[in-house]
Amino acid sequence: MTTTVLLVDDQALLRSAFRVLVDSEPDMTVVGEAADGDAAVRVLRQRPCDVVLMDIRMPGTDGIAATRAITADPALAAVRVVILTTFEQDDYVVEALRAGACGFLGKSAGPDELLTAIRVAAAGEALLSPSATRGLIERFLAGDGPGPSPQAAAGLATLTAREREVLLEVARGRSNDEIALRLHVSPLTVKTHMNRLLAKLAARDRAQLVMTAYESGLVRPGRAD
Repeated sequence: MTTTVLLVDDQALLRSAFRVLVDSEPDMTVVGEAADGDAAVRVLRQRPCDVVLMDIRMPGTDGIAATRAITADPALAAVRVVILTTFEQDDYVVEALRAGACGFLGKSAGPDELLTAIRVAAAGEALLSPSATRGLIERFLAGDGPGPSPQAAAGLATLTAREREVLLEVARGRSNDEIALRLHVSPLTVKTHMNRLLAKLAARDRAQLVMTAYESGLVRPGRAD
């Protein structure tokens, strides 16, 4: 099946470059472009797609507000948002993860990384590496971010001991296969625990599980390993 992609960036030249790259792949195609968040939401409501590459900094409605609008719309529940960021400068991309983005990608990423990101997002996984997401959250929480969230802590209380172990490994940036090896269980068992975690914590994906692990106090900045 072909993965459909929406490009959202206020720089037309960058959108054009992304379009050429994406359309060069036999398993994906660009179905639309938008120069700001409002336009992106309008385009999606007319024609939902699989993956949105969303710039975080745009005039008018930025990528965070647009992501929040997309993930709040039940008709767009299947749309996956990948935030495009300059990594080190955009610590507030954590707000986009809270808003429902499945992860983030640096604008300096190479063509192969961008294409892989689209495929990973379309498959329902978090981007790009859980450890990169963890590092961003650590910087946020170690600075001016809030302390442990009572709501997140309440969600944590519903987990079994094994589910807590799996969540802790997710926050450490480990893949399902790595978790299976560390806990001496099968990858299928880990996947089952992951599905239960997503349901119990009302999380969209792995990135939001990492957020919950930090916001609940299960993992503290600088102590994830």
